[in-house]
Amino acid sequence: MSDKPSEDPSSTPEFPDDIWEQFARDTERDIRGSAPKEPSARARLVTERLRQQEARGELPEGWRTGPPIQGTKGRTGRRRRLWGLIGVPLAVALALVAMKPSLLPGDPFGSEPDSIAASPLPAETAAPTGAPAAADPETPTLDEPFAGSPALRWADGASGIVLPKATAVGGIPADRVEKALQLTRTLLVEANLDPKTVGGARPEAALAVLDPKQPKLLDDLNRSLRTPGEDDDPLSMFSRFDPADVRLVGDVIKTRGRMTFKKGDQGGVGVRADYTFVYPVVRADGSVEVTRTIVRRVLEVELLDPARYVTTPDRLVVVRHDRDVGNTACGIHDGFLHPRFRSAEPSGSPATGPTTDPYDRSRPLGADGTQPCGTVSRT
Repeated sequence: MSDKPSEDPSSTPEFPDDIWEQFARDTERDIRGSAPKEPSARARLVTERLRQQEARGELPEGWRTGPPIQGTKGRTGRRRRLWGLIGVPLAVALALVAMKPSLLPGDPFGSEPDSIAASPLPAETAAPTGAPAAADPETPTLDEPFAGSPALRWADGASGIVLPKATAVGGIPADRVEKALQLTRTLLVEANLDPKTVGGARPEAALAVLDPKQPKLLDDLNRSLRTPGEDDDPLSMFSRFDPADVRLVGDVIKTRGRMTFKKGDQGGVGVRADYTFVYPVVRADGSVEVTRTIVRRVLEVELLDPARYVTTPDRLVVVRHDRDVGNTACGIHDGFLHPRFRSAEPSGSPATGPTTDPYDRSRPLGADGTQPCGTVSRT
């Protein structure tokens, strides 16, 4: 038999020689790598020493194990009792601080005073359906004159008199409506927020907005300012304090309300304004006790068309003016508001009217502009 390979094509290897040689080398290397190896002399020595220690019961602690449990039971129990004594009061203290951080001395969280931190209310756009919620019963101070009052979140002064967007109404152009709204705003500011008017001076700027051709109105107001009395009371239109009696705390008067417009009954622009003003005051004798007087006014005016009526251009005709005053002495008709202080004897006549909430802007006011003198549930 010949050893020469057959040249029959069917017996020719399927892969080239170099591929087979590489396969053989890889297989030999893998077999050598997987064969068991005899441990070194050092490994055998360490194994024998550990076996002897185990036989004597002297195995060392594992490097992943902790200390023996028997030595820690007492300490663990003591720690639990200690944390029980400390943890409960600590948890209570943390809960109280979380609810009222002001309990901590100083200002550790950089918190702001209520007058700054309290978020302002959005402008009033519809009639309220009830009184505002009760505020924290805090005592007002010279630094925080609106503490404990719903007015804390009201707007400051004239910024609280937000005009609606003027649009044409009943054939009256929008610019004429805008003029009526601006004049009404001026009347409210000058009659209730101007420092001179509030301080007892003659309200010249407010009077200048009113139409002198309206029968009796200016005559009646001027007479009430000269010689005030029960039937001639300038407080029906103006908010005034006697500087010899009280003075304002700071320069902020809180304001909240809304203004609407329509075509008036006489064909002009009719405007209705319903606003409440909150005045913080102290006695003029140097006392630091702060109280507040709350005045709500409902005012209806009309800007007439001079082509149809005998009227003064750009002056308002007053159709109705109602008021409600909270915290002022009864029976004193000298043309000034007289706030009551808790520490002082009440002045004026005893209150005869019901107890009301002066911050409740949902209450209707009397059609004749007068209200019985009663008491207030809060100031």
